[in-house]
Amino acid sequence: MEMVNVKINNISVQVPSGSTVLEAAKLADVHIPTLCYMKNLTEIGACRVCLVEVKGNRTLVAACVFPVFEGMEVQTNTPQLRKSRKQTLELMVSDHNRQCLSCAKSGDCELQRLCTEYGVEETTFKGITHETKIDDSSPAFMRDNSKCVLCRRCISACTDMQSISVISANLRGFVTEIGCAFGEGLGDAPCVNCGQCIVVCPTGALMEKDDTAEVWNAINDPNKKVFVFAAPSIRVTIGEAFGMPVGTNATGKLAAAMKRLGFDGVFDMNLTADLTIMEEANELLDRVKNKGKLPMITSCSPGWVKFCEHYFPEFIDNLSSCKSPQQMFGALLKTFWAEKNNIDPKDIYVVSVIPCTAKKFEAIRDDQSAAGLPDVDAAITTRELARMIKAAAVDFVNLDDDVFDNPFESGSGAGQIFGATGGVMEAALRTASHWLDESFNVIEFSEVRGPSAIRFATYNVGGIEVKVAVASGLANARELLEKVKSGEVDCHFIEIMACPGGCINGGGQPFLPDSIRNNVDVVALRSKAIYDADKDLPVRKSHEHPDIKMLYDEFFEKPGSHKAHEILHTKYKERSLF
Repeated sequence: MEMVNVKINNISVQVPSGSTVLEAAKLADVHIPTLCYMKNLTEIGACRVCLVEVKGNRTLVAACVFPVFEGMEVQTNTPQLRKSRKQTLELMVSDHNRQCLSCAKSGDCELQRLCTEYGVEETTFKGITHETKIDDSSPAFMRDNSKCVLCRRCISACTDMQSISVISANLRGFVTEIGCAFGEGLGDAPCVNCGQCIVVCPTGALMEKDDTAEVWNAINDPNKKVFVFAAPSIRVTIGEAFGMPVGTNATGKLAAAMKRLGFDGVFDMNLTADLTIMEEANELLDRVKNKGKLPMITSCSPGWVKFCEHYFPEFIDNLSSCKSPQQMFGALLKTFWAEKNNIDPKDIYVVSVIPCTAKKFEAIRDDQSAAGLPDVDAAITTRELARMIKAAAVDFVNLDDDVFDNPFESGSGAGQIFGATGGVMEAALRTASHWLDESFNVIEFSEVRGPSAIRFATYNVGGIEVKVAVASGLANARELLEKVKSGEVDCHFIEIMACPGGCINGGGQPFLPDSIRNNVDVVALRSKAIYDADKDLPVRKSHEHPDIKMLYDEFFEKPGSHKAHEILHTKYKERSLF
């Protein structure tokens, strides 16, 4: 690899030829502020915040796109640059909704942070304000273009990362705005509610719909029994909302904090991740042995399921009929738990804490009402739970660890790894392989783990060759499905997660500053915490967990039973693209 010598603020550094000034600055340990830039997503130089001076150049250049050359000398913090950045920020806020105190992104807003750093107290530009309206047509999130800075990160996430392309830059010049074609609302477009646009938005222009007020109301209703359960990935991300390092496993503090909010029961969704595996592994083996529709594709990710219904309806029959762990838990509480404790299901209010904005849509899907009522009443994101904890003045970081409530206080290691891409596949293989051949004692199926966008593996179990594939991120899912359609890929079982990296990188996870997202492998750190937790659990296979055995002995009889299908399974439908 050819290397070039450059100086960044008089610091000499060697960098690969073709690198940008921003990449060279990182190697020199020099920080250059950015706003529109996000590593591996947007490198368009649109915001002009990352401008730098290059010796010999008459104009300032955008560090995120300008390539280095031999002997280049760069300055990143001169009086001219500070003045330029401040003026750029003032221009941005001149047409920006500055009601920061009421903005859910306050404290996590990149524009707010930059304005603080550069002393932008009030804009000196008093031009015309761009008229906008809030799009609240989506069941999962809202767009408020009065807070948009036209960075186009959301467009890149929707188009390049997820291959959906339901939003773009409409109109031109001063009246440019981000939205759907023909002014259509997000709720009327074939959006899958994945929320990756929210994750990358530097301001509060995109936010999940906040359901915390309804949850507080339920908690304070003396006629309601309010139960909450947390998804597998939440324990390794919630700490970030309170300043803890990325990848911190805060299971004990999570349980303790939720108990202090006043819920009547605080449970672990890992258990119904295990329940999903029992039903899904049974369904897979039934399809393999009885020549059912193959490949079977996982149905835990609601963003992926809706994507399939819109864009690949020919694969609807390939989807596992299993409800997701979220919906199974709600169904379990309003059937088994209500019956066991003599509670009228109408008096039960079910809250899920989830990493995914698409779960809000999943909760209102058809055929998600095992007891004749919605399985889940409110699906709140990790961020919403963090806001509730802060509103209750709970000191999360200094809480003593606690445990979830019985009898749903834990799941197996297989349930725990659901949060990472490949986790559902590995969990299913742990149980399915045992059912096929009890002498097959593999626990860790490392081939389906890892950062690769699409992964393949083949296992010979009990004389049956099982071919599997894993994909995360919908652009990668599209690529994989096209190969299945063409016959290039032949397999029995496919896991697809809508979000790159899986639930640990879901659209509802804590916001992280660009300085972390652009320089730290967040997915790798969160994944490591997931797999470390799996290793530490005493039971690592779903079918071996005592609470799972209890549920089948006392209620469901066996995986795939009539009662199990009535309560734990669902249906899908083709959805329009227009």
